[in-house]
Amino acid sequence: MLAANKPTDIPTNPGVYRFRDDQQKVIYVGKAKNLKNRLNSYFTGELIARTKTMVETAASVDWVVVRTETEALQLEYSWIKEFDPTFNVRFRDDKSYPYLAISTAEEFPRAFVYRGDRKKGIKYYGPFVQAWSIRDTLDHLLRVFPVRSCTAGVFRNAKSAGRPCLLAHIDRCSAPCVGKISEPDHRSLVDQFLSFMNGNHQGIIKDISTRMQEASERQDYEKASVLRDDLAALERVREKSAVVFTDSTDADLVAVFNDELQAAVQIFNVRGGRITGQRGFIMENAVESNTETLLTDALMHIYSKSDKSEIPLEILTNQKPDSLESLQQLLGEVRQANLDIRVPARGDKRALMDTVVTNAMQALASHKSKRSTDLIARTQALNEIQEALGLARAPLRIECIDVSHIQGTNVVASLVVFEDGLPAKKDYRHYIIENTRDDTSSIIEVVSRRFAKHQEVSGPYRPNLLVIDGGLPQVNAAAKALNASGIGSMRVIGLAKRMEEIWQPADKYPLVLPRNSEALFLLQRIRDEAHRFAITHHRNRRSKSMVDSELDEIPGLGPVKKKAILAKFGSLKKIKLATVEQLMEVDGIGLKQAQEIIDKLGQVTSAVPAFNATTGEIIDS
Repeated sequence: MLAANKPTDIPTNPGVYRFRDDQQKVIYVGKAKNLKNRLNSYFTGELIARTKTMVETAASVDWVVVRTETEALQLEYSWIKEFDPTFNVRFRDDKSYPYLAISTAEEFPRAFVYRGDRKKGIKYYGPFVQAWSIRDTLDHLLRVFPVRSCTAGVFRNAKSAGRPCLLAHIDRCSAPCVGKISEPDHRSLVDQFLSFMNGNHQGIIKDISTRMQEASERQDYEKASVLRDDLAALERVREKSAVVFTDSTDADLVAVFNDELQAAVQIFNVRGGRITGQRGFIMENAVESNTETLLTDALMHIYSKSDKSEIPLEILTNQKPDSLESLQQLLGEVRQANLDIRVPARGDKRALMDTVVTNAMQALASHKSKRSTDLIARTQALNEIQEALGLARAPLRIECIDVSHIQGTNVVASLVVFEDGLPAKKDYRHYIIENTRDDTSSIIEVVSRRFAKHQEVSGPYRPNLLVIDGGLPQVNAAAKALNASGIGSMRVIGLAKRMEEIWQPADKYPLVLPRNSEALFLLQRIRDEAHRFAITHHRNRRSKSMVDSELDEIPGLGPVKKKAILAKFGSLKKIKLATVEQLMEVDGIGLKQAQEIIDKLGQVTSAVPAFNATTGEIIDS
């Protein structure tokens, strides 16, 4: 256990600090504007569970004083890369995205598809989501800019044999290997290739169009037809990147969506007003992570090893990153230009940022879903829960209860069931709670109703573990209800959302599981599913209440007609979007009454849906 340093020993300067365990291994690296204030905060006040675990694991702490916060940010990132501390953010990128690469440092630069770590002397474009897409793009570009695309071995063999490869015969290579093009002329082709990829579409297309027109006027129709086909090839390349801005904006849009343990990052690259690349990765949250600190970590991870030409002058984010000024200065030094990192407030950029955030949300949900369906991970999670709680056997059936309300009104509760680590949705239940005093009385009522009959909880369907969304008061209430039902031997725990602590009845202190444990991930997923199910039921009840209230005000619209309208349209929003003709399709609704419905509800126009720039799918708003 780490002992607090004397406050007088710690400087007030900016700096970077390292926590070490009893083996002197670095387990956490952090930065601070004021080292004294930051380090003392670890020993005063209440710590979240993950931070508390880190402090209890640490045996010593040391620090280095720097001149500015920018230097602190740079040193922090260097130390994290050097020591790979257990409690810092960990990047999980299970994809190796393909890039279009140009080896600009070679005598005869080569264009090729590349995956893996970036290397010096190579210019990268992308990433592309699909490998076939980048190969198709390269094929179209080589028609117009026939630069070398062969490997070093193929190039040497062709040069020694004095015969070019097949690509030269089909006009996809200018054959520098056999001297058909000089090094300066080939370099000029490469420059045009790079210019087009950098977004200079209009200039190159205009130049080819002019040459095609001139060839046509000279009656050189063969040349004109070749240039026409070149234009078509470039247009197909342009069509692959969606137009998102009417101007020639060059920017990266970076969004982070996180929960308590993990975060998904999505990056959209926009060049010349078009989306030219997209990628994403998962981050394992650090000791004290929020969206702002995670964004700083993500931006350092994305750009710290980039060439200056790969960093745009404008980086848009969904939240203001931590240490914004220092981050701009540090990345600006790499870019060798003034850099603008900001949150778009309105317009097209705000709309596209909403799409990037939606992609990040979907990426995190997909990652968690894949992890939850992994048999080995589920088995490990159940075994870890068994060991942590001292259960006789792994909890093959876990039930979880969550209560939802708005300031104590319209109280509902949900019960979700997981068997073998997977949701058993057929056993989900909703509860409507009347005349409740608070959360604890609601918990008592739900548990009592769920376990009112002993036969319902015996045999193979008896839950091995009951989870309550809440802390010690809610857990004690659930235990009280179980005792009253005669099944006080059933294990019940609470998962407190703010600190992800596990509470057991009458305990003075919570149980804290490792933040990367499969057990905590599974319990969190079960708790979140119960919360989602309760909120959905709550919203449906409120929506139905609002629909009933508004439809009741329409003269002559009785229960039968109201039920028929709801059966056809499904929601109040869709009823408001309906036309007179669509309303008249409902049995019993005539022209006069259809017009009355529209007049009473107030017809609205349909909003323009957002789209997923990666898949092209419409996102239901």
